[in-house]
Amino acid sequence: MKKSLLRTSVLALLAMFSMFVSAQMQDPVHFKVEQKQTSPNEVSVIFSATIDDGWHVYSTGMPDGGPQSAMFTAEKSEGATPVGSLKPVGKEVKQMDEMFGMELRFFEKNVKFIQKYKITGKTYRISGYLTYGACCDGMCMPPTNVDFEFTGKGPADAKDVPVEEKKEEAKKDTVAKDTLAAAAPSATNISGNNDLWTPVIEELQAFDQNEDSSEQAWYYVFFMGLIGGFIALVTPCVWPIIPMTVSFFLKRAKDKKSGIRDAIIYGVSIIIIYLALGLSVTLIFGASSLNALATSAVFNVFFCLLLIVFAVSFFGWFELTLPSSWTNSVDSKASKTSGLLSIFLMAFTLTLVSFSCTGPIIGFLLVEVSTSGSILAPAIGMFGFALALALPFTLFAMFPAWLNSAPKSGSWMNTVKIVLGFVELAFALKFFSVADLAYGWHLLDREVFLSLWIVIFGALGLYLLGFLKFQSDFGSTEAMPVPCIMLGLISIAFAIYMIPGLWGAPCKAVSAFAPPMATQDFNLYKSEEVRAKYFDYEEGMAAAKAAGKPALVDFTGFGCVNCRKMEAAVWTDPTVADKLQNDYILISLFVDDKTPLPEPIEVKDANGNMKKLRTIGDKWSYLQSNKFGANAQPFYVTVDADGHPLGKSAVYNEDIDLYIKFLDQGLENFKKKANK
Repeated sequence: MKKSLLRTSVLALLAMFSMFVSAQMQDPVHFKVEQKQTSPNEVSVIFSATIDDGWHVYSTGMPDGGPQSAMFTAEKSEGATPVGSLKPVGKEVKQMDEMFGMELRFFEKNVKFIQKYKITGKTYRISGYLTYGACCDGMCMPPTNVDFEFTGKGPADAKDVPVEEKKEEAKKDTVAKDTLAAAAPSATNISGNNDLWTPVIEELQAFDQNEDSSEQAWYYVFFMGLIGGFIALVTPCVWPIIPMTVSFFLKRAKDKKSGIRDAIIYGVSIIIIYLALGLSVTLIFGASSLNALATSAVFNVFFCLLLIVFAVSFFGWFELTLPSSWTNSVDSKASKTSGLLSIFLMAFTLTLVSFSCTGPIIGFLLVEVSTSGSILAPAIGMFGFALALALPFTLFAMFPAWLNSAPKSGSWMNTVKIVLGFVELAFALKFFSVADLAYGWHLLDREVFLSLWIVIFGALGLYLLGFLKFQSDFGSTEAMPVPCIMLGLISIAFAIYMIPGLWGAPCKAVSAFAPPMATQDFNLYKSEEVRAKYFDYEEGMAAAKAAGKPALVDFTGFGCVNCRKMEAAVWTDPTVADKLQNDYILISLFVDDKTPLPEPIEVKDANGNMKKLRTIGDKWSYLQSNKFGANAQPFYVTVDADGHPLGKSAVYNEDIDLYIKFLDQGLENFKKKANK
């Protein structure tokens, strides 16, 4: 049982490393179109899609007000007539969505859509397009068209289309093509003000580079690892080993210099071991697979359960230990060898022996760095952890007198473990919340989450004050030290701070962890809904220029689940709502607006391919991809009156503080431009 639990835990630790690889332009669905003549009188147009992991394509016949259904449109039908409706073929998933209040049906991995035609002539020519919608947990694609045009032969005894009709159709085609070419071959002719449509992709990228978010992520991950290492240092599995190990190096060395050298090698060996662990995970899984694990609802439940296991282990219910045969084998080899290899094996023995204390801390650390955004995050986190763990061995070897003033092993180390258990238990709920929101279980709505956190941090406060004891504390008659009492009071104060949140108070200190306000069943705090006044790009930009304000362009969709989540969870925050209503001109552009354009427009996409813009939604989708280099929703960008970006863009993320920083950056840069 122990070995099975151990193997599961080790594999989980590896799985917890995850990176976020961000790309603005998404291409998650790959279609292939072919025709298949099933009989002399019938031909089928088959749209075969391969769907990337984590994404899904919606089925046909979705209810009004829901996501984009898969729809078929026939544009030309010479010698053939569409028969019946578009038929989806594949494993259809049905899931109730509370945000839309309806059952959603979609396909994952792959799907085929088939449209049948009845052949009525000796030859046929058909053309049209499939429109589909695709989403993942964090974003949605705009309604996307897959065009086709096929010709073929029908039955020999069928009547052909009269020559006069063919000439008339050809004439119509020529007129239509001339109209498209003259209407808008580029963004210049879409709008009278070309500057508003000029691409600013490089300017957006410059904001990303100037902020240097990757270095900030690396610094954060390293700092997290360092803190984790220092915490692991004062656990019962590590702290008592320090004086024994330092004394061993000093006694076996011929002189003090050799002892210090061995201690340094020992510390470096610890760093190498943990650094190798971090690098190996990235090499084994790869960044894309790790990202899929991090955003998977199933794995978030698994992370939650794993942290609960770690927490109860710290509480003393059981110990997570590696098989003793591993430790004995490495220890035996260390005693039989000499030189650098023996020191390295001793460091490896420490890693194995201390696993019951360091394992849960490492697991917690790796879960946290899963969204850091850097492919080197596991290695950086492990480097920080190992550096903190190895530093005392070297310092105490260099200055042995320091050992006399170092805290002695005692009950305080057990207190550290118990406190860590409470912290891991609290953060376990954060990961379960991700899965709960994704599947709409409503098992952990905001008030339930806050109730559990109030109990956890209240119990932590009582423990630190000495009113609550665990099995490992029995027999101890020592009074809690002053630092513990102070921390206990802070913990109880934090629990009391969250109590008004049960009735809808914002509780901003926990907004990044708690489920969104929209999940609150009983809410006395009602915020005004934020809605845009402008739904046309040019009209909204003209209003921004007249008001002397920056504009927030919101690329959204009627059927965009994540857009509604952002509006319910982030835009309802009082600070965000105030900035959107008073400091910005808010322009919402719906990329799935089916209102037809007066005339279809043919433009070139980012790859140089010609595409038709048939609806207003197509026009806004083209604006997003051509001007800003993005094609997924929700997508937010702050711009000045000339359409130039004022900061980084923002996507789906329910972190309110992060969204406020995004808005503040746009306002600050707008003021700087105005003062020049």
